[in-house]
Parts: sequence; structure tokens; C-alpha cells
Amino acid sequence: MSIKNAPEQAVNPLALENQVCFSLYSATNAMIRAYRPLLDELSLTYPQYLVMMVLWKEPGISVKTLGEKLHLDSGTLTPLLKRLEAKELVSRGRSELDERVRVLHVTEAGRELHQQALTVPEQMRCKVGGTLEDLAQLKQLCDQAFAMLNSGEATSCEM
Repeated sequence: MSIKNAPEQAVNPLALENQVCFSLYSATNAMIRAYRPLLDELSLTYPQYLVMMVLWKEPGISVKTLGEKLHLDSGTLTPLLKRLEAKELVSRGRSELDERVRVLHVTEAGRELHQQALTVPEQMRCKVGGTLEDLAQLKQLCDQAFAMLNSGEATSCEM
């Protein structure tokens, strides 16, 4: 998807500088690089950090629900969980209500890591800059783009 800088000018729809997708891609890569030194201190990768954030908030969540929240399939999620188990941050068990359901719990080491991770969001806010309102608006636009792209519904578009 490309944008038009000025309606009266003919814009090259394939010019890299006109691509919203490239701006999102570049920003995503820069964001993950900015997280890296902070997460290295916690011995976590960015995807592992995302898993831990969900588990700190929702202990006992099912693997399936975790995958839905993180928009990850089981083929991606399973190796992540195995590495977190190997680090003794997470344990997997069976649901008491349905033995077919795998549930996740944070271990004592995982709870200790939570305390260390509390400073990460503010450090990242400082790295990104802008006001809290700017960041909230950016998040809202990204969430909106994700929802539109993930809905599977075609939208009408004038060409």
C-alpha cells in the first residue's frame, strides 16, 4: 500500500518512500533492536518477553489462548515455551477442568524476573520519545491496521 504526498502530483506507487508497509517494517525492526539490550539483561528474546508479559498478567492461561493473544500459531509458540521451560521461568501442566488443555504457570524464577522487567516499559518510552498521547495514538493506529488486515473482509477502494 502506498500513499500520495500531494494530490496534484503524480506519485510513483512503487517508490519505497511512499510505502506504509516499509515504514511499519522499519519501525518494527528499530523497536526490536531498541528492546534488545534491555531484554539481554533479563536473558529474554523479544518473543519470550511477550509471552512472559501475558503470563505475568494471566497465570494459568491455556496454550491456545496465549497463542490467540500473541497472534502466534502452535508451531511458533511451542519452541518458545520449551525454551522458557528450560530457563525454568514457566511450567506447563494440565487443566484441572479438562485434561486435554495445557495451561501455563510462571515459576518462582519467572516471578522474580517480573520484578526486574518492571523498568523496561518506561525505558522504552524514553527511547521512543513523544508524549504518552502520541504513543497511545500510534498504538491505536497499529491496532486498527492489524484488525483491518486480519479481518479477512475486503474493503472497497477507489483506484
